Amino acid sequence: MVKYDEEFKMKVVIDYLKGYGGYQYLANKYQIKNKSQVEHWIRTYKEFGESGLRRSQINKSYSVQFKLDAIELYETSGKSYREISNGLGITNYSLLAGWVKKFRENGIQGLSSKKGRPTNMPKKTNKSAAYPANQTDQERIEELEKRVRSLEIQNAYLKELRKLRKMEAQQQMKHLRKSSIASEDKFKLVELLTELEFPKATYMYWQKRFEMDNPNKELEEEITSIFYEHEERYGYRRITNELKTRGRTVNHKKVLRIMKKLGLKVIKFMRKSRKYSSYKGKVGLIAKNRIHRKFYTSIPHQKITTDTTEFKYYEKNNGILTVKKLYLDPYLDMFNSEIISYAISNHPNAKSIEQAQLAAIERTSDCPYRRTFHSDQGWAYQMKNYSKCLKDNKIFQSMSRKGNCLDNSLMENFFGLLKQEMYYGKVFHSFEELKEAIEKWIHYYNHKRIKVKLDGLSPVAYRLKLAA
Repeated sequence: MVKYDEEFKMKVVIDYLKGYGGYQYLANKYQIKNKSQVEHWIRTYKEFGESGLRRSQINKSYSVQFKLDAIELYETSGKSYREISNGLGITNYSLLAGWVKKFRENGIQGLSSKKGRPTNMPKKTNKSAAYPANQTDQERIEELEKRVRSLEIQNAYLKELRKLRKMEAQQQMKHLRKSSIASEDKFKLVELLTELEFPKATYMYWQKRFEMDNPNKELEEEITSIFYEHEERYGYRRITNELKTRGRTVNHKKVLRIMKKLGLKVIKFMRKSRKYSSYKGKVGLIAKNRIHRKFYTSIPHQKITTDTTEFKYYEKNNGILTVKKLYLDPYLDMFNSEIISYAISNHPNAKSIEQAQLAAIERTSDCPYRRTFHSDQGWAYQMKNYSKCLKDNKIFQSMSRKGNCLDNSLMENFFGLLKQEMYYGKVFHSFEELKEAIEKWIHYYNHKRIKVKLDGLSPVAYRLKLAA
């Protein structure tokens, strides 16, 4: 590994600060293998000055207590490794990441482990020096008793350590404090700490910490409430956004750790079924593709897309279970992905589609610009009545290319979310039951389900915010 002196690092840093080039340019200019090395020097200089570049060459050692304090700060503050390292004067944040990993895997023992690899060869002992010539039999017996006592403590500790390997770091400490080897009825505390080479002050500090109330109790309760309020559909990213909406800013990594601790995991799953296709060939007018996958618009109600999807439910007819079908025809606003109208029927028909179309036209009549209604080449969208209705209202008609679902991917994405969160994995036994579930979910989707791309707001909340 190439080592660079302080003068060389400063030369690179000065070139960057003077604007002579970026990370990659300077790495190529000075023949530095990786641009991340340049980035690290720049960041270190900005945070610690010239001393930071020198300090990286010094092998500084940190006490177990210092490491524990740093780990506690990381676990409770929600800050990143880099932020905490900067605050504590640790020039390399990967050190802190390593301490956290060791603490989670091996507890405090992982922080106090000695450097180097233990030898596989047994140590040679000088038998003549093991017992001094002037030592009495009684003194030898006492010495042997001390050694036996030490081995008993070490053996008991190793047994407990095996039990704790799979536990979380903090749970390890709680269990260790309550376990048999931590009880003074069997071993004295001073004996334990001496054998483990563990500072008494550190032990007492953590004992007090674990006797305190859980500092994240209120946050854990709120995360649990949000998770079940949204019927186990929200992962840690959406929960982080929901917390922010409620006025609580928490690092997403902390939310993830808490969810893992509480066992909160999204259980919804995808199960692909045969996709419904309304294409019956050319039966009417085929409109040109005006959208060209440019789905984004900053104007509400300007670009609207639609499609039809199929659901199944099961009914008993004379004791025989039969498969029935339900069809949904929604209209989606590309501005905020809000469903502005929809129709539900028990078979694909023009009347249902035209009903939803008229509702969408009326809903979008406040748009100051000419509107565009996009769809695939399904038979219903080729009908004269459908095209005439759009033309009469001065609305452009747009269609995807034949057999290209990506041209209407916004609608396909909506169908995927809908079926993943309320349909797959469930069995519906009537048309009304399935219809009610779809209507309930669409209302939830429009008014409560937040989207990251909408600044952590629901479609309706986002529209109202910009309109205010």
